[in-house]
Parts: sequence; C-alpha cells; structure tokens
Amino acid sequence: MTDSYFLAEERKEIVTTVKHLAGRYLHLLSRADVDFVDRQLRQGVDSGLYARDLHGVNPILRSMRTAWLLTEQVAPDRSMLLACLLYNLCRKSEKTHTQVAAVLGGDVARLVRGLIKVSRLYSKQSAVRDENFQKLLLTFAEDIRVVIIMIVDRMALMRAINHHPDQDFVRDIALEARYLYAPLAHRLGLYQVKTELEDLSLKYLNRKIYTQIADKLSETKEVRDRYVADFIAPVRQALEREGMTFEIKGRTKSINSIWNKMKNKHVDLGGMYDLFAIRIILDSPLEREKKDCWVAYSIVTNMYQANPSRMRDWITIPKSNGYESLHATVQGPGGKWVEVQIRTRRMDEIAERGLAAHWKYKGIKSEKDLDAWMNNVREVLESGQSGQMELVREMNMNLYADEVFVFTPKGDLHRLPQGATVLDFAYAIHTHVGSTCVGARIDGKNQRLNYRLQNGDTVEVITSSTQVPRLDWLNYVVTTRARNKIKVAVNEARARQAEMAREMLQRRFKNRKIAFDEAVMMRLVKRLGFKTLTDFLVDIHEQRVDVADFVEQYEQQIDKQTEAQTSVPGTAEEFVLHTPQREEHLAGDVLVIGEGVKGINYKLSKCCKPIYGDKIVGFVASDGAIKIHRAGCGNVKHLIAKYPYRMIKTQWSGKIGSQFAASIRVVGRDDIGIVANITSLINKTENATLRNIAINSHDGEFEGHLVVSVPSIAMLDELMARMQALKGVRHVSRGS
Repeated sequence: MTDSYFLAEERKEIVTTVKHLAGRYLHLLSRADVDFVDRQLRQGVDSGLYARDLHGVNPILRSMRTAWLLTEQVAPDRSMLLACLLYNLCRKSEKTHTQVAAVLGGDVARLVRGLIKVSRLYSKQSAVRDENFQKLLLTFAEDIRVVIIMIVDRMALMRAINHHPDQDFVRDIALEARYLYAPLAHRLGLYQVKTELEDLSLKYLNRKIYTQIADKLSETKEVRDRYVADFIAPVRQALEREGMTFEIKGRTKSINSIWNKMKNKHVDLGGMYDLFAIRIILDSPLEREKKDCWVAYSIVTNMYQANPSRMRDWITIPKSNGYESLHATVQGPGGKWVEVQIRTRRMDEIAERGLAAHWKYKGIKSEKDLDAWMNNVREVLESGQSGQMELVREMNMNLYADEVFVFTPKGDLHRLPQGATVLDFAYAIHTHVGSTCVGARIDGKNQRLNYRLQNGDTVEVITSSTQVPRLDWLNYVVTTRARNKIKVAVNEARARQAEMAREMLQRRFKNRKIAFDEAVMMRLVKRLGFKTLTDFLVDIHEQRVDVADFVEQYEQQIDKQTEAQTSVPGTAEEFVLHTPQREEHLAGDVLVIGEGVKGINYKLSKCCKPIYGDKIVGFVASDGAIKIHRAGCGNVKHLIAKYPYRMIKTQWSGKIGSQFAASIRVVGRDDIGIVANITSLINKTENATLRNIAINSHDGEFEGHLVVSVPSIAMLDELMARMQALKGVRHVSRGS
C-alpha cells in the first residue's frame, strides 16, 4: 500500500489498530480472509477508490477505528468485522461487492449490502429528527448487526471530528448522533456508546455548556467512578450481613445527563442532588418484596444522611405506568449527594423492559412490536454469552413489512402503508396536491399516478391546474385519507354538474312554459334507466343525453297529469279551478301540413297554445308527431336554430269547427263576486268554454290566469274585449 496515502500519525494508528484486532479477534478470521481484505484495501487505494471523503476523513482509518470499537463495545462475529472493513470499497466498486460475496460468503455480502443501503440515507439530514427515520433505518438495514455497526461507526466518527474545520459537517454528524443513533444504542442496551454519543453531541453542538459542566465537575471520570465504588462497598457489606441476595449497579451522571437535568429542574450544578446514582436490585420472593426493600432502605439511610424532601415511595403506590421503586437521596463521603434506587428483580424487569421501561419515560417513543423485538436483542447483547451475534443474526428484521417510508425532495420523511402509490403520497402532502396530481418524478424518473412506492424513494409530485379527481382514482390508492378525499371531490364535482344541468333544464322549461314537477321528473328519469336524479343530471351536463328529446318526453308526461276541480269561491284569493284537459287532436282538414299531406298525427303546443287564425309553424317531435307552435313562440327560435331540418311548413285550411285552448291573463281589483262575474261571462259566451282558472289576490289586487276553449282568434279577441269591460278589471291580455 502506498505510503503517501496515509499521514504519519495515521500510519501509526493503523499499525496499532491492526495489532489490536489481530491480538483479540484473529481467531475469527482465516488467513485467506486476512489476505483478501489486505489485497482489496491495497487495490482500492491504488485505483483511487479509497480517496478521502469531502471532509478529509480517511475511509480506511475510519473502518479500522469502527472495527476496534466493535471489539470493545460488543462481541462482533466474523461477518461484522469483514463487512465493516470492506463496505466503503464495495460502495464504490460493484466488482469488489461481487468478489466479497464469492470469496467471503453470503452473510458478509448481506451485511455489506445493508450498510450501503443505509449510507444512502445520510443525505436526508432534515429527516433524521423524524420519528419514522429510525424505522426506515431498521427496514433498510435488513439485519440488526448492520445497525450495531452503524451506531459504533458513528461513535468512531464522533471521536475523530473534534475541532474539525467544517462546523456545518460537525453539526450534522452531532445531530444524527443525538436524535438517531443514541436512542438506538439505548434501546439495544449499548449504554456506554449511548452516553458517549450524547456527551460528544453536546460538546459539538454547545461546546460552551459542555466545557462549563466539565470544568465544574473538575474530577475525572475515573475519580468519580472510584467514588461510586467507595460508596457502594460498605452498603454491600451491610446487605450481605442481612443475608440478602442482590446486585448493585453504580454510575456517574454523564455531562449530557447533567445538562438535561439542569434544564428540566431549572437549577445550576450546585443544586444537583444526583450526580451519582446507585441501584440496588434485590432477589426477593413476591411476598417479601416490600419488606426487603424497606430493610435495604433503612441500611442505606442509617449509613448515610438522607434528604427527606427527596424521598420517593413508588412501592406503596406505584406509578400509573407500573413503575415500582424506592428512591432516596443521601449525602455520601465528602458531602456529595448520591441518588439510591432500591427495587426487586421483578420491579427492575418491569422498569427496564415493561410498560415503565427507562427509555420510555425518558421520552423515547415506543411501539409494541418494536419494544418486544428490541428487548430480545438487548437481552442477547447483555448476556455476554459466546455466539451472541449468531443469535442476533437469526432474529427477524421484518418489523415494518406493512409500511413504506419515502422522502420529499426537501428530505422530509413520510410513512405510508405498504402498496401506497404516488397518488396516496400526494394526498398525504395536501388535499389540493392530491387533487391536481398528474404523476411524480421519483429519483429522477417520471412515474404515473399508480406507481407503487418503494422504501427510500424521493418523491417529487407533479401537478396540473387542469387536473381533477376521477372516480377510477379509487383503484389507485390504499390509504383511507386518499379514498375519502377522492370521493368527496368527485361527489362535489358531480353535485356542481348536476346543479348546472338542473338550472339549464329549468330555463328550457320556463322558455317553453312548462311547469317543473319533481315527481314527473323522477318517474321519467327512472324510466330512462337512471338510478338517481344526480346520475341523470350529470349525463345531461356531459351531453350524454339529448336535452331537446328529454324536454319533449317530459312535456308529454306533464300533459298526462290531471288536476282536481274545485268550487268557485266568492273572491279571487288563492282560487284555482281545474277541469279535465285533453290533447288538441284536430280534424284532418283544419290544418295543411307540408305539401298538403294528410293523415299525419299532430297536436297543438302547450307552450304557446295556437288557435285558429294564428300564424303557425310545425315541428317534427321525437315521437314522430307534429307539434304546432305559434310563429312568434319563443321556443320556435331555439328549435329553428338547433333542428332546422325538423321544421315543417304549416297553415290553417280555412275550415272551422274545432275548439282551441287559449290562455288569458286578467288583472284588476279584488271585489266580491269578481270570479263569479268572469266565469259567468265566459259561460254566457257562445262557443266559449272555461277549462281552468287560477286567480291570486294580494292587498286588494288580483291576477288571474284562465284557459278557455274557443273556435278562433276572432272569438278570443271578442271574449277578451268583454272581460275588459267588467267592473274592477283593469287589463286583459293573451297569455303564452
């Protein structure tokens, strides 16, 4: 290996590290393993694949440091050591990756693959503090040994970057350590690693505070550890004299832990009562637990002066999360305060691995399946038994098989159910984004709405202002949120379309003087095969139904309706008289249609009620009948514009004999007997018959609408003139 690759101090460290690894773990590696690693590292340097990273870190030295720390913190197996030494090279050389699998075996290659996949997540700095990032890390890793290597690798890197010139780089590394790797280390029982990661993180993120606390502690960690040992010694002897079986754990608070306590308690270092912590765990049967705990409490408080205000009894009344323990704060040698926790083995199991697990009430979020799995891993690692990594390797990492984790272009992390698509992701971002989504760009490639997301995808949603949700989108999504949003959007759009179609129909009815009857409408809609009125109106809006044809059919339905006949009251107030109506089928010689064609079925239009003498035109309706309109009818203009080919020349033949329905509008003063006078006048007029009358009055005024049968326009004009002469009548006009 070229000497110029390493700095002088790096060469010394490499030699020392290799000797350490060879001395402690050479028995795990065969001669062939060592030769292969040495050859690959040399070739990697010579080919430029092992260049320093952007921050000047030597990748070979970093791998060596990580391997050394693995031997100190855990008991690594062969695969972990080899993967740790080679994964950086495999990340840059597919050839090397293939050789690793062929020469060193599939287990090493599996770890290398997991390390490479996890390393790709480093660019997502903004997502590190997201609670889902930890899940994504575990999903990508595929093997818990990968996670252990990454945690220890982060510890090695944290040690190496003190006073690094790139402070942004240092800050990013420290944040990852604090929010990602330290909590993972705690869950896995790697307490020393967790403590050092947190302390170094505080040092790099807030060096001033770190230095202040470190200076005030003054003593070295070794001195403080020795103080804890001296404190424990007489307690141990006293407990043994009582014949108790127990375990005592002692520790000194880390700088990060002290800082957190100072912030939470709003005190300075002088006000801290638990810089030193002792835990006494008793092996007591269930029936003697409380008694033995209080005996141990008495021994400690008799030996060291207690602070009564700091005493906590969670044995008599446990915490709501099941936590049970006695806490005492006593003054040890030199006037230093020490926190003592006393509990039984059962209580300790509940506190560490049950509902009250320490990392839970310290604020690290929990999930049932992950809790149980992490507890199993921690038990194996804490056991110290030989072959522990063999047991860890067999543990199933398929914790989140039903979930997928993806990033936004800014690095924000989102968790979705397995099978989620681009459309699901778009709706997870925002309803408007989902409703206007036309696709996505995923890791630089354009994908459709129904593309199924993969773990680690970076998704950039593409939208269009012209896009609207469609009912078939429900086939593209799996999340409840997306399905509900699509249904709401589609229903709202259909409602708007239906309302516009309804307004358009009502305008058509009004133009043709056709009353809008909901019941008639529903019967006709059902007959046309529609399940709901909304379905029909949407089809009208989408022009899948011919409006003119429907209006014709609707008018035919209206014409078939009959209304009850009522008696004639004395005044016009709310008066309605209906008589049975009939279709105007005239004698064949009354009209001349087209070029004198006879035998054609025709009828007079209800919208304008033409009578003999009016100028008229004919229109071929959808049922084949000829509908006769007055030439000045408002609907005729519409029909001529849209269906000119269905208009037919029509005129009166000059033969009289049929009766025609005509509308009359009467306005005047509402006097007693006005309705009787009007109806009497019509009844006395020869060849005139009252069909129906509807008169409303308000504030002494009335307005009446009458339908009368007359043989001609001349008779109608005469009748209207006689009505105009009645007392109280101010205006008479022909209705449409």
